[in-house]
Amino acid sequence: MKEASPAKAYALHLGVIALLFALSFVLPEYHHGLLARIMVLAVFAMGYNMLFGYVGLLSLGHAMFFSAGLYGAGLAVIHLGWSVPAAFAAGLACGALLALVIGLLALRTSGVAFMIVTMMFAQVFYLIILYLASWTGGDQGLVVPQSARVLVLGSTSLGLTNPTVRYMSALVLFSIVLLVTLVVVRSRYGRVLVAIRENEERTKMLGYDTFSNKLAAVVISGTICAASGAAYALLFGYVGSTFASVQYSILPLLWVLLGGAATTLGPLIGTLFMYYVVDVTSGYTSAYLLIVGIALILLVLFFPKGILGTIRQRWLGWLP
Repeated sequence: MKEASPAKAYALHLGVIALLFALSFVLPEYHHGLLARIMVLAVFAMGYNMLFGYVGLLSLGHAMFFSAGLYGAGLAVIHLGWSVPAAFAAGLACGALLALVIGLLALRTSGVAFMIVTMMFAQVFYLIILYLASWTGGDQGLVVPQSARVLVLGSTSLGLTNPTVRYMSALVLFSIVLLVTLVVVRSRYGRVLVAIRENEERTKMLGYDTFSNKLAAVVISGTICAASGAAYALLFGYVGSTFASVQYSILPLLWVLLGGAATTLGPLIGTLFMYYVVDVTSGYTSAYLLIVGIALILLVLFFPKGILGTIRQRWLGWLP
C-alpha cells in the first residue's frame, strides 16, 4: 500500500475541514444542527477507532468514557457552577483518569476477555449513575441550563445555544481531534500500535513494551471519547444515563466499521452515513430499521472494509 506524503495527507484533511466550514453557510437550519451533532459524535468514533482500528482491541465499554466526559462537564456546570472551559476540562480529566484505571485492569486480558471485561466495567459505571440519581438525575437525566452554557472569551460572551456558535464549536473540536489523530497515527508511536495489532509477540521481540504502548492508546482513546461527551453536554444541554448504556458502546463500533477501521476519516463517514440513512428512511416509513438493515448488508457485501477502507484498498492506496 502506497503511503500518502505528509503534504498530501494534511491537504486532504484540511480540505475536509474547509468543506465542513463552508457548509455552515449553506445548510438549512435542520441539517445545520444535525451536522453539528454528527461532528461531535464522529469525535467519539475517532476515539474508538484509535483503540479498535489501530491497536486491534475490541471494546464494548467506551460508552463509559463518553459518559465520564458527559457527566464530568455537565455536573460541574449544574452542581458546581463552573464555567464552560473549566467544565470541559473536568470532563476531559474524568475520562482520562477513568481510562487509565480501566486500562491498567482490562489490559491484563486480551481478545474476547478484553471485550467482556470492558463491557462489565461499563455496566458498573451505568449502574453507579442510576444509584447516584440525586446527583445524576438517574433515568431521566439532567438538563444543563441555557444560562450556564455561555463561553466567555475576554469581553465577548458566546452562547452555546446559538446554532452558529454551536456548529463552529463542534467544528473546532472535530478539527483538532482529526489533526491530532492524523499526527499520532503517522508517527513512530502510531506504527508501533499497528505492529502490535498485526503481531504483538513479534513487536515484543523487537524490544517494545507493548503493555505501556497499549495503555497509552487506551488513555488517548478514552480522553478523545470524553472530549466528545463533554462537548455534547455543553453544546446540546442534556446529560442522561442512556449515553452510558451498552448500546452507546456498540454505536461507535458500527460507525467505525461502516466508515473504515484504521482510517482517519472513516469515523466521520460512518457516522454521517448512519445518521442520514436513519434520518431519511424514518421520514418515509415506520419500518425504517428494515431498510437500514438492508443498506448495512449491502454495504458489508460491497465494501467489506468499510466505505473508506475499501476505497483505499481498491483504488486510492495513498489514503491515510
